[in-house]
Amino acid sequence: MSLDAASVLIDGPWEHRFVSANGARFHVAELGDGPMVLLMHGFPQFWYAWRHQMSAIADAGWRAVAMDLRGYGASDKPPRGYSTYTSTADAATVIRSLGEESAIVLGQGLGGFVAWSMPTLQPGITRAIGSLSMPHPRVMRRASYRSTKQRRANRYVMELQRPFAPERAMARDHSYVERLLREWSSPYGEYPSPADVTRYADAMALPFVAHSAAEHYRWFGRSQIRQDGPLFNRRINGQIDQPVLHLQGTEDGCVVAGATGGSARYVSGAYTHQQIEGAGHFLTEESPERVTAAIVDWLDTVDT
Repeated sequence: MSLDAASVLIDGPWEHRFVSANGARFHVAELGDGPMVLLMHGFPQFWYAWRHQMSAIADAGWRAVAMDLRGYGASDKPPRGYSTYTSTADAATVIRSLGEESAIVLGQGLGGFVAWSMPTLQPGITRAIGSLSMPHPRVMRRASYRSTKQRRANRYVMELQRPFAPERAMARDHSYVERLLREWSSPYGEYPSPADVTRYADAMALPFVAHSAAEHYRWFGRSQIRQDGPLFNRRINGQIDQPVLHLQGTEDGCVVAGATGGSARYVSGAYTHQQIEGAGHFLTEESPERVTAAIVDWLDTVDT
């Protein structure tokens, strides 16, 4: 049976909406009233990765908005626009299109990389940031050069640089997504379940999603030999004066906890760092209760 984007509009207490922003149409799921908390997923997932946190964030008096990043889920899949510059502009214009002047921005994995970049690239709209399973981009870059373990964990990025092959693998069957979910999650937990694999593998097999997802990572590779990569690394070398939450699983198979410390040196504002013992890369789903509590407690400290 062929799937379409409607398959990711999963029922729940949230409301599904489509908003025009930055020249594209984005799907969001939102729940609650109050100041906005924008939630961005990672690879190979979509907005649904935040489902466990949305109700608690809303119950705590916030407006939880989980978006599908450009190219994922039910958001548009344009042929270009997959740089971090564009991703931060996407997030900023989604916030504005939903009627807010600013928001707290949280991201997991790839979404965390974007969240770290928001205070520099979109400072006027970013009140605070949270990153799960992703250190500051300069820390990640340094670890990718200096740590053998992190270079080994980064092999998926190199795989995604190849034309056509990753897209075909993701669309062919569930094995590509299942391999990433299992390799990056904790070996001590029960994630992913067969239902998790099916949910995310089917979403990655939607038309154009696999190519779009790969393009985010191809920008990381291409930009290093062009002007935009070194310029990005210089621009984010300053201090973040907004509050920052940083959560990291000790058993992360994608971002090696022991090789990626040091993000605090880029934060002059309040910095909250917490390691989630026994959890892997997919923190919102592998350890939903601990992660939700950490986020809600931190949100209570952010000035509204």
